[in-house]
Amino acid sequence: MTVHTSIAGRKAQLEQRLVELGHRLESIEETLSAPHTSDWEDMATEREGDEVLDRMGVAGQRELRQITAALRRIKAGTFGECVTCGEEIDASRLDLLPATPFCRNCAPAVSHGHA
Repeated sequence: MTVHTSIAGRKAQLEQRLVELGHRLESIEETLSAPHTSDWEDMATEREGDEVLDRMGVAGQRELRQITAALRRIKAGTFGECVTCGEEIDASRLDLLPATPFCRNCAPAVSHGHA
């Protein structure tokens, strides 16, 4: 089933995701700054957890930047246009990846470092 959302709907979706990410990143930051145990075995487990949380935080920050850029494109009136080739991004692709700046053809080149 494909859902083709209006620009206003996409903006609301992106803004909602920003709120969710903000809460998630706050929670990660609070957990990472919490005092650690003095037990060596527990400390090792906590450090492994901290590494996972840190990677989640980095991924969340990356997504936050992508969403912010998508909201800027909405404001500029260029949302839905590929930033590489200028072609329209298929609505079904935006349904799956609402913050994507790339059309289906340009995304593989960018992800492999060719663009």
